[in-house]
Amino acid sequence: MSCQTFRKLTGFGRTVAALFSGGCRSGKNMWLIGVRNVTTPADGGFMPSKVAVVTKTTRYEFEQQRYLYAGLSEEDLKQLLALKGSSYSGLLERHNIHTSNVKNIVENLRKEGIEVRVVKRGEYDEEIVQWADAIISAGGDGTMLLVASKVYDKNKPVFGVNTDPERSEGHLCLPVHYTHAFPEALQKLRRGDFRWQWRQRIRLHLEGTGINPTPVDLHEQQLSLEQHSQAHRITNQTDNRKSDSNSGPRLLPVRGLNEVFIGESLSSRASYYEISIDNGPWEKQKSSGLSICTGTGSKAWYWNTTSYNINKLAEQAVEDVLKIGKAKSGLDIPLTDDFISYVTDEYNQHLVFNPEDSKLFFSIREPIVNRVFSNSRQRGFASRVCVRSRCWDACMVVDGGTSFEFNDGAIATISLNEADQLRTVVLND
Repeated sequence: MSCQTFRKLTGFGRTVAALFSGGCRSGKNMWLIGVRNVTTPADGGFMPSKVAVVTKTTRYEFEQQRYLYAGLSEEDLKQLLALKGSSYSGLLERHNIHTSNVKNIVENLRKEGIEVRVVKRGEYDEEIVQWADAIISAGGDGTMLLVASKVYDKNKPVFGVNTDPERSEGHLCLPVHYTHAFPEALQKLRRGDFRWQWRQRIRLHLEGTGINPTPVDLHEQQLSLEQHSQAHRITNQTDNRKSDSNSGPRLLPVRGLNEVFIGESLSSRASYYEISIDNGPWEKQKSSGLSICTGTGSKAWYWNTTSYNINKLAEQAVEDVLKIGKAKSGLDIPLTDDFISYVTDEYNQHLVFNPEDSKLFFSIREPIVNRVFSNSRQRGFASRVCVRSRCWDACMVVDGGTSFEFNDGAIATISLNEADQLRTVVLND
């Protein structure tokens, strides 16, 4: 079968069809197919005078705060954790590992003559951001997302150190090697042995009837549905800035590094909204929600195996499609495990794009299509996405940590702006 015939049959394009001329490639090499590595060489060394180190809240600290606040002793905490099937000693061990690595970061920064302020996630605010020449996230990807969300100056460097590599993925952090070799990372910064990476970020404008631009912070809270709705009601009652329909678009006080998710708070309820892509016509849709991500977020959705991946295909689905194609066309499509795995990986890899690319990727999750509701494009690239809510109790969540009320009449405009780019570091090998 020719490459052209295969492309017509499957629609997978040139790279999948290349199998017939070049054979299968390893997973490591395939990673290079979908993403270009675009960075800017450093113009000399970089050594800041003042650094803020923002540390994560460990599970041990979270449980301790939650139960000790209720007047329980440390021994009570041990027993309660045991009843839930959690290990007190295990949580304490991970906490100590994190604390030790944070201490290592701080000590090495101070050895370089750098002024350091260590702050917990809950203490991190605009004053800290303004004070620091650079900000280090000491935790995992979640901490990095929180740190980035409050940095609006595109020239202020932000980079992460994974303080518990065995339990945290840390794709947004420096390579795991530097967790224990942090002095080496500092020397590379001093010598200019690194590249700057400018990651695109999402900005959001909100307008319409009865909108509330005050966010609910989810980072330090584990809210039930009722608590989450109550938190939004409280901000509605206390915020004097609640907007009317004539106030015009309001720029929200957060930037999204990964993605924005829009949907009903109750997951079993369909989300009803209208959507316009790149100033195109409005389309009424019902679905399980929609996600708009950056290139950074495309990696997060692809690699995060613990969360629902909207677009990723399973090998079983690809095998079924290839079987149908083979039966209907009479073509000799190989149905070996290697070929099916290759086609699956090729498709999934092309969902990933470069963090510096000036484009968004939107995904409609589980669209409902009938004579009333349509879905002309389930996914695709865009530069601007507008969504008008027709929901009852919906929210718009930025990077999984900041939630905005998004109910009937509210209109969100999701876009990119060069001024919102996040300046991060890629150390040279």
